[in-house]
Parts: sequence; structure tokens; C-alpha cells
Amino acid sequence: MGLPEITERVETAARKAGRDPADIQLIAVSKVQPLARVEAVLTAGHRVFGENRVQEAQGKWPEFKDRFDGIDLHLIGPLQSNKTRPAVELFDAIHTVDRTKLARRLADHAQELGRSPDIFVQVNTGDEGQKAGCALPDVDALVAECRALDLPLKGLMCIPPVDEEPSLHFALLAKLAARNGLTGLSMGMSRDFESAIAQGATHIRVGSAIFGDRVPG
Repeated sequence: MGLPEITERVETAARKAGRDPADIQLIAVSKVQPLARVEAVLTAGHRVFGENRVQEAQGKWPEFKDRFDGIDLHLIGPLQSNKTRPAVELFDAIHTVDRTKLARRLADHAQELGRSPDIFVQVNTGDEGQKAGCALPDVDALVAECRALDLPLKGLMCIPPVDEEPSLHFALLAKLAARNGLTGLSMGMSRDFESAIAQGATHIRVGSAIFGDRVPG
């Protein structure tokens, strides 16, 4: 499909929902993509990218950041506690904060390094045992903890179960965010981002539809 087609679909979905397309950030998910494909999207002018693993991003993005101005790098995969320092050093946003221990480690490194990525709390809206994310009853407390730690909390993130209607989960996330006075909604991927936009998504995550099928190493 490619970047121009996805951008057009985002704009169409936004206008259909009565929203300004400029209020929606398209995160190009570049995990496990050949460098040439990532460079092509950078050359086309896109600057917002998402990675799943800190180590992979460390091997890919410093060189690109030296060559291209204005890169905005988002961590969208689970973050291990022992990777928090390099994550704070490299990423501009972390979408997967799902526990107090992780929030505290991020706050410690932010204070140490004098910078902090924007923070999203990941919510396990489907209550899936195998999936990362804060349990629904614990969301308000984790949001309060992030604020108490003076982290730059921007919003909530979710990944709906593959076998359930995603719009129900997007609506739930929007309700949780509003209850906590948050405006950022990181939700929607290649198969459902138009539905997410209709429910208020501010950040959508699209990978293979932009880059082509992933090429695992």
C-alpha cells in the first residue's frame, strides 16, 4: 500500500469523524524492517516511527538521527525494567508503561539524565492473561502514580484482542482517559485505525501497510 495511501486514509477517516487530520499522529512501525525501507520512508518526509525493542532501536536509529532532522521515536513494545535507562536516552515517547515499578525506574532515569520521553499507560482492555498492560481496576492508581512521579503523562494505549470488535475497546480507552483528564489515545493499527480515529485516537500505529511485510532476522 505505502505511506501516501495510508496518509490519505487517515485524512479521510479524520474528516469523516469531524476531526482535524493534524490532530492524529501516524506512527510508522519500523520494527524488523530492512534499513533501506526505513530510509525510503524518511526520505519521503515522514518523521514519526515506532519500535518494539530497545536493543533493535539502538542499532538502527542513532545513525538515522545523525542524518535526518526531526525524528520522533516511539517505543510501542513491552519495556523490561533493565532497559529503562537506554529507553529514556533514545525514545521521545514510551507507550507501554503498565506497572508502578516501571514508572518509578523511568522517573529515576529521567531525573538522572535531565530528560523524559512522553509517557502513555498501556491498558489491558481485554483482560488477556498473556498480554502486557495495566489491569482495568488499576488504571486510575497507575495514572496517579505517574503524575506523582512528575512524569510527562500524555495518555493511554491499548491493543484490542484480535477476536473482538476493536471499537468497543477504543471507546473504553477513551472513557478511561477522559475520567483521568487525559487527551492522548494511542490506539489503532493497520487493520482498525479508521475505527480508532472515529473513537478519538491521537496516535495510530501502522507498520506493514506502509513498509511491506516484515522481514524477521
